[in-house]
Amino acid sequence: MPAGADPCALVAAEHGPSTVRGMELTPDVAGRYVRLAFEQMLTVADRLGDDRVNERPLGRRTNAVAGIVVHCCGVSEFWLGHVGRGRESTRAREDEFSTSATVSELHDLVAVTLAQVEADLAAIEAGADSAYAEGRMFLVVPEGDASLVVHVIEELFQHLGHCELAADALLGS
Repeated sequence: MPAGADPCALVAAEHGPSTVRGMELTPDVAGRYVRLAFEQMLTVADRLGDDRVNERPLGRRTNAVAGIVVHCCGVSEFWLGHVGRGRESTRAREDEFSTSATVSELHDLVAVTLAQVEADLAAIEAGADSAYAEGRMFLVVPEGDASLVVHVIEELFQHLGHCELAADALLGS
């Protein structure tokens, strides 16, 4: 795409005018999707209970649901907090997957994460500066940081699927 070109105008020139109105990804809508993904992960954790939430379904090469939930909290903090807002990160990504937690601890961790996500989304929408902002652009969308937020949502729902598969394998469902 030529520098400064309007992507909508290029698509319209090739395919005709759009019949769909423009869409925005507001902090409220993004937050609802993040919350939905985490709520569904916690539903899986509840289904497994403390006895199985830390169990790896197929041995060391697979991840326990607790580890995946902890990892998703780390994903949210890293991408929204570090990349999006510029907070320093001491994240140890690989350690997230081997973390053990009770179902209650996972609920508490997710509650803290969701509160921080809400604040981060609002700050990003308001134009928060970040020394790590170059990592915000997954797609060339110069009008905003939606691609960063969509990346987080994408990761959360992908890992929700991993949680569901792990639980099905453990419970024989």
